[in-house]
Amino acid sequence: NPILSAMAFAVASALGVEWMSRKGDVREDSAIAMFWTLGMSVGIICCFLSPGFMPDLSSYLFGNILTIDSHDLWLLAAVTLLAAIIFMAFYRQILSISFDSTFAQSQGLPVLLVEYGLMALVAMTIVATLRMVGIVLAMSMLTIPQMTANLFTYSFGRIAAYSILIGCAGCMAGLALSYWLNVPSGASIIFVSIILYCRCKAIKYALKQLNKSETSQR
Repeated sequence: NPILSAMAFAVASALGVEWMSRKGDVREDSAIAMFWTLGMSVGIICCFLSPGFMPDLSSYLFGNILTIDSHDLWLLAAVTLLAAIIFMAFYRQILSISFDSTFAQSQGLPVLLVEYGLMALVAMTIVATLRMVGIVLAMSMLTIPQMTANLFTYSFGRIAAYSILIGCAGCMAGLALSYWLNVPSGASIIFVSIILYCRCKAIKYALKQLNKSETSQR
C-alpha cells in the first residue's frame, strides 16, 4: 500500500524539518521545500524503476474520491481517533506551547515532545487525506476551516470546535457540487471552503461597518 509507505516517509520528513529548523540553522520553509522535492523525486524514480507499475499520479496530486476504499476509510478513522486522543490528553500543553513555547519550556513542559508529536500528526493527517483532496490541496484543508472559525472567535478551544464543523460542512457541500457538476472532488471541496470563508469575511466586515455607523450616530 503506497499510502502506508508515504505516511512513514511523511512522518520522518516532518521530524527532519523540525530538527533542521532547530539544530541545522535552516529556515523551516527551506527545510520543507527540500524534503518536499526529495520526496517527489524519490517517488517518481521508484515509479519508473518498478516494472509494470504506472500509478495514477494525478489522483495523488489533486485527489479523487472514487479511489477511496475501505482501507483508506479505516486509516482515516485511525488518524482521527489518534488526533482526538492526543488533543484531549495534551490540550493544556498544546495551548501553552502554541502561544509561548519559551515560557512553556521554563515551566517544565515537554515542548520538544509536543512539537515533534504535532509535526508527525500533521504529516499523518496530510497523507491520510491524499485520496480525497490530493497532496496539492491537503494543506488548504488544514488552514481554511481554522481561518474561517477565527473570524468569529479568538478562543483556542472554540476555534478547534468551529473548524471541525466548518470543515465537515465544506466537505459535504464540495462533494455535492462535485457530484452535480461531475468535477474532481478535491477541487470542489477547496473551492466551496474558500467561498465560505469569503462570505463569512464579508459578513463580518458588513457587521463591523454597521456597528461603527451605530456608534457614530450615538
